[in-house]
Amino acid sequence: MTTTDIPAAPARGGTSLAPREPRRRRREGAAWVFLSPWVLGASVLTLLPMAVSLYLSFTDYDMFNAPNWVGLRNYTQMFTEDPRYWRSVGATLGYVVIAVPLQLALALAVALALKSVRRGRGFYRSAFYAPSLLGASMSIALVWRAVFNDGGTVDKLLGTGGWVTRPGWALLAVALLTVWQFGAPMVIFLAGLQQIPSELYEAAAVDGAGRGRQFLSITLPMLSPVLFFNLVLQTIQAFQVFTPAFAVSAGKGGPADSTLFYTLYLYDRGFVASHMGYASAMAWVLLLAIGAVTAVLFRTSRSWVFYANEEAR
Repeated sequence: MTTTDIPAAPARGGTSLAPREPRRRRREGAAWVFLSPWVLGASVLTLLPMAVSLYLSFTDYDMFNAPNWVGLRNYTQMFTEDPRYWRSVGATLGYVVIAVPLQLALALAVALALKSVRRGRGFYRSAFYAPSLLGASMSIALVWRAVFNDGGTVDKLLGTGGWVTRPGWALLAVALLTVWQFGAPMVIFLAGLQQIPSELYEAAAVDGAGRGRQFLSITLPMLSPVLFFNLVLQTIQAFQVFTPAFAVSAGKGGPADSTLFYTLYLYDRGFVASHMGYASAMAWVLLLAIGAVTAVLFRTSRSWVFYANEEAR
């Protein structure tokens, strides 16, 4: 009696790995093909200009002659020899402190009002969002300047004179233009409000909590992640504001440098005075400052931002 050798069964998964490897590589290759436009754009339009700007910040480049390496002279001149630079820092900080809280407060108030609207919510949402699309344009900024100028609408109604010609009021006039553009954070607040369970308010009402207590104990804690998102986003945008100050002050930052925002002074140094090396140094300081402020916001958020899916701290 003869026996035939029965070939051993291949190990489970032993032969399936080989075909999978080429398929995985093909998928990775396809992914890189689709990502290549973004990678190319980010490299050519963002990373390369940033690297060139960093190099120019250590030179005295004037856009007409070859860059000449000067080391840290631009930075030392900025911090120790340029009083207008510090006035631009002060004007920008004042603008951020005024505009961002007012804008977020107005956006939250309108979102709370729209939450209870049943008919025409889409129309009101679009109407309140429209200024966010228009407010950054030069045409709206010029209209704003006319409204707050001598003899303008505000002067005729309040008799206070032109705000844009008074150092104590020009900054507030520019800040109000940003506050008027509350549509984007309002929509985000409204989306966050709709995610809060109504059972929480019903239980609070049964316990005798009024609207004020419900807002402080339910709405704000549950909305804190959305509030934090809007705060970070609007703060970063406020540090980079340019168009309103340029239009209101005719590109000069007046009166008395009260609207000389950081980006406006950067534009003046780089494209008006042709000190592109100095402007590049200012840009990198602004980048580091925004990064530091954002890091502080993230650090402090641990004490007041509540995430429902996290365990109690």
